[in-house]
Amino acid sequence: MALCVKLGVAVLVASAFYTFFDLGLNLDSKLVRIGESSPRDGLEPPRVSDVRVQASRCLMSPERRFDCARDRALTRRQCEERGCCYFPLNASSNAPLCFYPHSYPGYKMGDLTPTARGQAATLTRASPSYLPQDVATLHLEESQESAGCLRLILKDRWSDRYEVELPARVPQGKISRQDASYAIEYQSNPFGFIVRRVSNGRVIMNSTVAPLLFADQYLQLSTTLASSLVSGLGEHYTSLRLDLNWTSLTLWNRDMAPHAGANLYGSHPFYVVQEGDGLAHGVFLINSNAIEVILQPLPALTWVTTGGILDLYVFMGPDAQTVIRQYLQVIGYPAMPPYWSLGFHLCRWGYNSTNVTRQVAQQMHDANFPMDVQWNDLDYANKGRVFTNDPVRFGDLKETVEEFHQRGLKYVLILDPGISTTSPPGTYHPFEDGIKRDVFIKNASGQLLIGKVWPGATAFPDFTNLETRQWWEDCIVDFYSKVPVDGLWIDMNEPASFVSGSLDGCPETELEKPPYTPRVVGGSLSSFTLCMSARQNASTHYNLHNMYGLTEAFATHSALVKARGKRPFVLSRSSFPSIGRFSGVWTGDVRSNWEQLAYSIPSVLKLSLFGVPLAGADVCGFGGDTAEELCVRWMQLGAFYPFMRNHNDQPYAPQEPFVFGQKAQAAMRSALNLRYSLLPFLYTLFHHAHTSGDTVARPLFMEFPTDPHSQTIDRQFLWGSCLLLSPVLEEGATEVAAYLPPGTWYNLRTGRLAYSTGEYRLLPAPLDTINIHLREGYIVPQQEPALTTTVSRRKPFFLTVALSAKGSAQGDLFWDDGDDIDSFEKGNYSYVVFSARQSQVVSEPIRLNEALDGLALGGLRVFGVPSPPRYVVANGFRVRDFTYDPDTKLLKVGSLTLPMSKMFAVQWAL
Repeated sequence: MALCVKLGVAVLVASAFYTFFDLGLNLDSKLVRIGESSPRDGLEPPRVSDVRVQASRCLMSPERRFDCARDRALTRRQCEERGCCYFPLNASSNAPLCFYPHSYPGYKMGDLTPTARGQAATLTRASPSYLPQDVATLHLEESQESAGCLRLILKDRWSDRYEVELPARVPQGKISRQDASYAIEYQSNPFGFIVRRVSNGRVIMNSTVAPLLFADQYLQLSTTLASSLVSGLGEHYTSLRLDLNWTSLTLWNRDMAPHAGANLYGSHPFYVVQEGDGLAHGVFLINSNAIEVILQPLPALTWVTTGGILDLYVFMGPDAQTVIRQYLQVIGYPAMPPYWSLGFHLCRWGYNSTNVTRQVAQQMHDANFPMDVQWNDLDYANKGRVFTNDPVRFGDLKETVEEFHQRGLKYVLILDPGISTTSPPGTYHPFEDGIKRDVFIKNASGQLLIGKVWPGATAFPDFTNLETRQWWEDCIVDFYSKVPVDGLWIDMNEPASFVSGSLDGCPETELEKPPYTPRVVGGSLSSFTLCMSARQNASTHYNLHNMYGLTEAFATHSALVKARGKRPFVLSRSSFPSIGRFSGVWTGDVRSNWEQLAYSIPSVLKLSLFGVPLAGADVCGFGGDTAEELCVRWMQLGAFYPFMRNHNDQPYAPQEPFVFGQKAQAAMRSALNLRYSLLPFLYTLFHHAHTSGDTVARPLFMEFPTDPHSQTIDRQFLWGSCLLLSPVLEEGATEVAAYLPPGTWYNLRTGRLAYSTGEYRLLPAPLDTINIHLREGYIVPQQEPALTTTVSRRKPFFLTVALSAKGSAQGDLFWDDGDDIDSFEKGNYSYVVFSARQSQVVSEPIRLNEALDGLALGGLRVFGVPSPPRYVVANGFRVRDFTYDPDTKLLKVGSLTLPMSKMFAVQWAL
């Protein structure tokens, strides 16, 4: 009888396991049958009650499994010794074999006590975790930064650890809990927290699904996600919407040409979640150590970082654009770029003399291609040493740059951080002065760390050192006195090295070989960069690596201000949160192929989400020979990158616009002229990014958050709220399937109206055509294009007006001298608002300075005028130069000379 009872219990347990099998799991191997020995060597067979408890604790579907063996591969025995579940799966599943059971032991939370901005508590572990150097006592701090921004900090209660310091711009006034858009609740044992949206109760974060782990070199926090519509966590070669099917993303800055599955040049531990109903939120982990983010289809996410603390901001939106503004209030709003930097830039690694560089610029001019900035790669430097120029090939570089300036062109050159250490004594001042001032990174024993870059053996400046920043400024100011550059391109600043660690290797320490290394290219944190044990002023390189490019950008930005006394232009390859305050970013060594053309769109859009609006990819590709059709399509797309530069590698075929056939040249010229005509609008978008945290290049989901199609599109994008770009991204295509979100859209070239309920349209796209649509209700300021912005800024303006069904529209123009530092902050600018209503377009200058003096409105186009006007009046005077197309409903008015610095009104009588 007793045997029957035992068997009955076993059958019940077995049925629980077969429930797993119905979910696609192969678990019967785990079932311990009566009379069999335990698979765990040296242990007694488990009691039936133990098996039942184990089944209950491990009962979960595959997508709910959180990996208990992230730090290393574990056998079944090793997994169970951690107190975790080990159940094999079907071969097709990527879910972990070893995973945490329900209520896995962790920290226990003490009582909450009030603080100045929130509340705090102490977390303790009753017994150590399986991690080495476990931290037994943590301090939890909850801070209500604003009604829509919550901050949670978890740190060692007793020992100081490295913490990233970023300039906070979040309002510091204390808020009432009743005013907050979030609510937080805690689970005390094991510790976890749940953040909800107050308006609908939706769970934004839930960390109770897996244990919190906190050791010296391994910190782990998991959370559920409110939906699968997740974007961010750059820099990676991915779509805008991240794949949550058991994917891993590593944040560790690396000199690595973009391709799938690799950690690339920048690290941005920030993500945005579209909640599916128009609401959105974001989460930012302020941590500069190596980070791995694991995404799983629950949906859920796990942060794993190798050091520092867990410092989380939760931004509640409620919409995606507000999330970005809230994020930028923490990391800082982006810098306002010089106007000329929005023009076309031309570069090549291989312009190996000033004669070649001059000739290229002249050929662009002779072929009537707009261009503002000529660049040089490292060709200019004497033996690859920065702050020098080759005395033979670039001996007249200063005169060349001055000649460019006389023609209205600007000049930018590359500046790598690696400083040559092998020059004969007395011949290379930057290194010798740097040694005297102790500005370089040291190895673990306190000696100069020597790596290898283009000039050979190199030392690396420590930009966390105030003296280094002053030395860098002195070097730039001195070089500027010899070569009056207009901007600087800081490359190789991950930092990159041609040897891993140093020429002398790295010591055998836990910093070099931590207990856990995220999935980085090369398998080691020091792969083709510096030793992790290298010493910097602020901490070890282990803690500071991801911030190297940011600290260099800050120093370079400040140095250019000192040298030029004008608005600085800096372009960086490496990036980290807040770099947009000091620099633009380009997407690195992209290949010349159609796939990379398409992936450049989500790359640029993600940088926009990260607070870097001045972003772009190398037009026509950097590596490999481009094709004529590909280069045309890339020029058309690149004309709508916020930052547009054509740049390619020296072994490959030239790809300047003038090297192609006449038909291709005409298409490229048309794209560039369109960009130049739209620069006043683009510049105004950058003003709003700089002052309000708006995005410039914008994903469709930010403007149409409730539209299901817009939530995942990344082959189209917007400039601001209203200009929709639908590029050709496939070889041989002469049509493009373009999605038009709900509303009325006008073809920017023809004015033809398209009303959409939210559907795809097949649009003609021959080689000379780029499809741009203007959204109803908006006014776009434009200007007649010219070969440089120096000339175009003096040309007449014109307005493109897209009337809504009610006959209204609005727009604005920000205008200053284009180069003054802090012109907005000093009030030294003009700002004009345009509006259309009741068959008229009027301007209202809100603020004026001399920037608009002498500039006039030369004409306008009005889309959607329902019937032919009987006459047109400008400031009370009849206008004779106007046309109306009854087919497209387009009214064109020309030959105007209305001062932009005064109010004007253009009316038409129907």
